[in-house]
Amino acid sequence: MAFQVRRVITGHNTNGKAVVKIDEVATHAFTGRPGATGINVWTTEGFPANNDGDDDAGLRKAGTTLPNGTIFRVLEFAPGLAARNHRTDSIDYIVVMSGEIDMELDDSVVHLKAGDVMVQRGTIHNWVNRGSAPCVLAVILVAAKSVEAGGKVLNAVG
Repeated sequence: MAFQVRRVITGHNTNGKAVVKIDEVATHAFTGRPGATGINVWTTEGFPANNDGDDDAGLRKAGTTLPNGTIFRVLEFAPGLAARNHRTDSIDYIVVMSGEIDMELDDSVVHLKAGDVMVQRGTIHNWVNRGSAPCVLAVILVAAKSVEAGGKVLNAVG
């Protein structure tokens, strides 16, 4: 696997001492559309999040959102990846870690490069890599209500 993400996850031992529970190059990659690969680093269910236990929440099955939860994932988009217009019922905090990518909205395109950050607030969008190198994004998806705009509910789609 060319795309690699090292996960370092902390927790506590039976004496309450802070320890590293997981330190690995993740092997649980998933693919969505052709050209897109992801690693779920960690997930939570419920607010406030529960930090107890030893379960590896990065292995929890998750789509684009977890109801009343969060997903922290790293995504790699290859040049020329397949189109996928979609909207999620989440607020997404995004950091471009490397490469460049275009985010297409209904009537506009935003070009992002390494170091740029974005807050995606339930808008329909499509990621397009028109470059010659992969683009890597760190994304935190936080469950949210469906967007209401112009008197209409804009549900998740795609």
